[in-house]
Amino acid sequence: MADFIHLHNHSDFSLQDGAQSVQMLCDRCDDLKMDSIALTEHGNLFSMIPFYNSARKKGLKPILGCEMYVSIGNHTDKKQITTATGKKWGYHHLVLLVQNHIGYKNLMKLVSIGYLEGFYYRPRVDKALLRKYNEGLICTSACLAGEINQFAVQNDYESAKNAALEYAEIFQNRFYIEIQNHQIPEELATHSILKKLSKELNIPLVATNDCHYALEEHWEAHDVLFCLGTDKNRSDTNRLRYEPRQFYIKTADEMNRLFSDTPMALENTLKIAESCNLEITMGEYHLPEFPITGTNGNVDPDVYLRSLCEQGLRERYSDITPKTRARLDFELNVIKKMAFAGYFLITHDFVKYARENNIPVGPGRGSAAGSLVAYCTGITNVDPIKYNLLFERFLNPERITMPDIDIDFCIEGREKVINYIKDRYGHDSVAQIITFGTMKAKSVLRDVGRVLGMSYGDVDRIAKMVPNELKITLDRAMKMNPDLKKIADVDETHKDLMNFSRVLEGMHRHASIHAAGVVITPGPLMEYVPLYKNPGTGDVTTQVEMNSL
Repeated sequence: MADFIHLHNHSDFSLQDGAQSVQMLCDRCDDLKMDSIALTEHGNLFSMIPFYNSARKKGLKPILGCEMYVSIGNHTDKKQITTATGKKWGYHHLVLLVQNHIGYKNLMKLVSIGYLEGFYYRPRVDKALLRKYNEGLICTSACLAGEINQFAVQNDYESAKNAALEYAEIFQNRFYIEIQNHQIPEELATHSILKKLSKELNIPLVATNDCHYALEEHWEAHDVLFCLGTDKNRSDTNRLRYEPRQFYIKTADEMNRLFSDTPMALENTLKIAESCNLEITMGEYHLPEFPITGTNGNVDPDVYLRSLCEQGLRERYSDITPKTRARLDFELNVIKKMAFAGYFLITHDFVKYARENNIPVGPGRGSAAGSLVAYCTGITNVDPIKYNLLFERFLNPERITMPDIDIDFCIEGREKVINYIKDRYGHDSVAQIITFGTMKAKSVLRDVGRVLGMSYGDVDRIAKMVPNELKITLDRAMKMNPDLKKIADVDETHKDLMNFSRVLEGMHRHASIHAAGVVITPGPLMEYVPLYKNPGTGDVTTQVEMNSL
């Protein structure tokens, strides 16, 4: 069993402030023989499913968390507030870690509310929300930007004490005072107050390292990434810096040396890890109900789907053969057995809406064209009987997977269809799906080159050396083009360009909206998935991308 667990970490899903992928984080902790690992992105849960799955594959216990932004006043107040240390945005950092399924649900709600209601420079919550949604969550006081630390930096013991008491009261027996040592003078100056608070108030200390990259030698690549996120050149003297170079995943021995005077702060990382035991169930379907009412109340969806198919069968075929009738019965029985009638009814409904409103819809493609039910309900316009298409390629009771119906809507009418779905099932139950832009081989060279102050012409010339091949990596590009491999030999700047680009390649750069993906849930989305609101456009999406959804 490990004798220290990292509980405060960021991946590249802390967009442009984490120079390690989820896989790099898990690999590093596995190499260090740690048995658990937490991931606490800045204000979001973008990484939760990739992290959960990657950690499990490595035999690590995944501890879901988030470094929250807690507003000084009400989370909906959109005004600048100057704090004791001169910060103007009026929020403090706070780390929350999930203990169980209740905590998982509560954290999803908190991060969603932060974006949907509390966004002002950052997605913020307030203490009233923490009081409402704290069950199942462990709280630690975060880094230098945490409220207690902000007062401790000012040597304001009473204010730090009051803040600690308030968090201890909200998170009863689940609040820890976080102590860090990155050899920052201001951070070291807080230690005496943090230790005194812990002793006087009987609030346990927990030691963390605010990890933003996996290996110590990656500090420069992270510095470049941070410059990219803040739109600064690396040579700019008037910029925020992560100094000194201590924000990497340290070994247990390194942490023991740093906190030799507070061994309980290290032991408490194990205590916290042991109390965090979230199991996320995978593979269950949560299908919304299609609203059907008849003269005698609710109508069975399988009965209603059959009636639609019978009507469509008569409209589509002038001569209904026994073979066609048998095919329809077979398909409907499979759909009933797999409980997917609602899926077909929902799809039929919005395709029907599009056609009735002159929004062009494709005829159907892929395996869905093999379904007579899809053809009879107007979802597709390809006759599977005429073209001898197989239903089993589309839906098979021996292989329980969601139906996959590819539908093409005209880009000019797509928004109307999405709005119709929102009105039909509730705006809190429908959202589009997030997608993440990554720094691919060419784009990472351009980004890094700009931060290093290289000329556009030089960077453009180098980027064009990367062959135009789908999903190409820099390593493969250098094998294919020897001239690109020689770039690192030009001078120190060109060497940095290639080295930093190789570290940052493939990492997430920004969030955007999937062109066509929409998710519908049987009730409020926040019960199933955290939500993100694009600060620029106001569009609401899931925080989880399509494959993880």
